[in-house]
Amino acid sequence: MQTVKLTTAQSLVRYLLSQYIERDGNEERLFYGGFGIFGHGNVTCLAEALYDVREQMPTFRGQNEQSMAMAALGFTKAKNRKQIMFVTSSIGPGATNIITACGVAYTNSLPLLILAGDYFNHRIPSPVLQQIEQSYDPTLSANDCFKPIVKYWDRITTPEQLLHSLPLALETMLNPASCGPVFLALCQDVQAMSYDFPVSFFEKTLHTIPQARADIRATKKAADSIKRAKRVAILAGAGVIYAEAQKEFLDFVHQCNIPFVTTASAKALSLHDEKFNIGPVGVLGSCFANDVIKKADVVMVIGSRLQDFSTASWTNFSPNTQLISINIQSIDAIKHRSIALIGDAKEALRELLELCKDFKNDETFVSEALEHKKSYDVFIESKINEDKGIITYANVIGMINKLAHAKDRLILAAGGIPGEFNALWRNLGFNSIDHEYGYSCMGYEVSGGYGSAIAHKEGDNIVLVGDGSYMMLNSEIYSSVLSGDKMIIILCDNEGYAVINRLQVNQGGEPFNNLIKDCKLAVQPFMIDFVMNAKSMGADGVCVHSLKELESAFKQARESKVTFLIHIKVSQYDWTEAADAWWEVGVPEVSKKEEIKRARIVYEQNAKKQRKGV
Repeated sequence: MQTVKLTTAQSLVRYLLSQYIERDGNEERLFYGGFGIFGHGNVTCLAEALYDVREQMPTFRGQNEQSMAMAALGFTKAKNRKQIMFVTSSIGPGATNIITACGVAYTNSLPLLILAGDYFNHRIPSPVLQQIEQSYDPTLSANDCFKPIVKYWDRITTPEQLLHSLPLALETMLNPASCGPVFLALCQDVQAMSYDFPVSFFEKTLHTIPQARADIRATKKAADSIKRAKRVAILAGAGVIYAEAQKEFLDFVHQCNIPFVTTASAKALSLHDEKFNIGPVGVLGSCFANDVIKKADVVMVIGSRLQDFSTASWTNFSPNTQLISINIQSIDAIKHRSIALIGDAKEALRELLELCKDFKNDETFVSEALEHKKSYDVFIESKINEDKGIITYANVIGMINKLAHAKDRLILAAGGIPGEFNALWRNLGFNSIDHEYGYSCMGYEVSGGYGSAIAHKEGDNIVLVGDGSYMMLNSEIYSSVLSGDKMIIILCDNEGYAVINRLQVNQGGEPFNNLIKDCKLAVQPFMIDFVMNAKSMGADGVCVHSLKELESAFKQARESKVTFLIHIKVSQYDWTEAADAWWEVGVPEVSKKEEIKRARIVYEQNAKKQRKGV
């Protein structure tokens, strides 16, 4: 057997470099590159190995480990999980900074390879700088914190361990049934150790994404349920996009005349003008889409984990509605007594298409759904053109929608923008939206936009962010300028966490600690000069005060060679009330405040409408 003597770090990098994937008929490196902040836990060994391959597999310098990992996720979402980025950190705070991004990856089933430094396996110098010690277990470190929120975790304590661990890590990230973050803790002394690795371990390997088929008995049971039904609707999630099943999905919809609604993450599944696309569902959706789901006697759930924002805390479904759930992950497919088709959405839809070829949905039900779509379009027009005397989120979204192109990519996450965007945006292109609402992570927007800008060059990468999220994490603006990966950032400023203030007040509470003016203050309330902040990091930008100015500034941003920020003030109190849906949040059972007592009564009334299930 031919061998080659390499260190642990060198062999890890060489292995990553030899992995390829088939994408759109072409072969590409599975690992496009990575993000790194180097410290004593990774700079002398892993960084040395990465330097030697910097042209084939570039390492981008980030400003914060959390934002780097989020950028890696923005990249892989733009590539529809077909290419992966790694992120590396030293031990201690560098590693734990990644935990929040790891939650994003886990919740959204996104591949992410985390390579973190660790203590010395031989322990002679322990405790080392940034090491956390536990008296009851000396094998623990801060890296053990990742175990609950990754799909694969390992600590590399000998070089030859890579022969076992790396193939398992890749299988985890490439298999849709297990896809998610992978964590490898790299002991500092072990990174430097060498081993005679088999040359065959580093041979070029071409991967394909497995497409598991659902059990044929479950598929036939689902088809029988559909054919017995009178009113069938579909709730589509992001899993349909990940499976690249758009054609099979629309073929099935058109053959059977089935209206469908989308979750926030699946809004880019089809064009807004698609006939049977009734609109967004749930708390962030529209009453028109919610009504379709409520009236269906069978709801096909495809590629969704049925988060409470999609189900309206399970008040959107009748107790008698039969769910048919197509999902590659069994934990999601079996929810609420579903007929579970555990498998790839593309393959499941192909098989159902044949079994249900003679099924036609109830004409009255379909006609009502299509009328709902017309009403929804009228509603959108009324909101985006509404004049409140102050610019609203709706006005901004309407203007950007008018100016955007089909090849542009929209990136957004938490705060007030997601609800407004989901209710009002008219999608222009397939997989053109990165709406991080699985983990609803404030701070994802700019970081995810940076990763998207590295991956997506066919159009502009347009980041929609509020002032709250921007203040949490904006440092990758600087990175984007350094690397030449431009974003357009639309910063909607309502001077605080206005959407949470809305929730607080609507449930009977007093405005408290959300809007800047309601915080503990030693000075008069003031806001950041966001344009100057962006310019200090090498970007360009402008503050606008009208929709006409916004239109002009957006054209200027298109022409800019560097990341460009547009700052616009929006109303703190004007919201798009489109869904007429309930979201369960805790309301005190006991209070002296009459407003809270009234909110508790409403809570108890709505809780009675919930579909009970597991």
